[in-house]
Amino acid sequence: MKSLASKLAGAVLALAITCAPLSAAHAQNRTATDAQGHALKVEGSVVLIEPDIELSLVSAGGLAEPRKEWSDAARNLYPQAVRELLAGSKAERRDDYDVPDDLDPNSQMGQIVRLNQAVALSISQYSLGGALATKKDAKTGKPRMDWSLGPGVAGLREATGADYALFTYIRDSYATGGRTAVRLLTMLAGAAVGAYIDVGGGSQVGVATLVDLRTGQVVWFNQMVKGSGDLRDEKGAKGTVASMLKGIPL
Repeated sequence: MKSLASKLAGAVLALAITCAPLSAAHAQNRTATDAQGHALKVEGSVVLIEPDIELSLVSAGGLAEPRKEWSDAARNLYPQAVRELLAGSKAERRDDYDVPDDLDPNSQMGQIVRLNQAVALSISQYSLGGALATKKDAKTGKPRMDWSLGPGVAGLREATGADYALFTYIRDSYATGGRTAVRLLTMLAGAAVGAYIDVGGGSQVGVATLVDLRTGQVVWFNQMVKGSGDLRDEKGAKGTVASMLKGIPL
């Protein structure tokens, strides 16, 4: 199942990293509103769906080489940091939901996971260039966050006993010494001719969505793009979680 998730999640985050500047942290989050424009109230229990996280090493040539040991460590540290951050929230937490590695993509649960990935991709595309992930209200013509996975998510609610599900996709990369040198030399060469050129190095990008499992509505999302961060240790994981869940209405 991770291979299926990785393909689309990678596409989501590749778009973000390509179109957003990495010189400073970039994040934007939004809570869905009702027809009157009021932020929706999030009331009920929440479950953390196993996060889709992959860490890579960027070579001198710019090739991202996945590191399994780093990714495994991050997949353990990130949920721990989420639990700590949400410990002070009013929402009741359910046990984390682990996505089976052998989950049939055509099963009900597999379709739910794939559908959320597709919605996350759509939200990310709408968010590129600094625009918030909103659509125009059909009646008023005003921007409104309106994304849904549909009633099929009821199966996930039955499996977890939760009212809301928190989905997370993160791609974290680290530059080798060679890549750092290439990046520096390119920037210097660009500066010599009066141009800013950055071939890129390590980066941390992610998308998080909070979905109401009673209706399928995406009630909150956040997209994060950073030029720094480290999910390989506890301190770094806490920092990433703070960025990823900034503004979550729990």
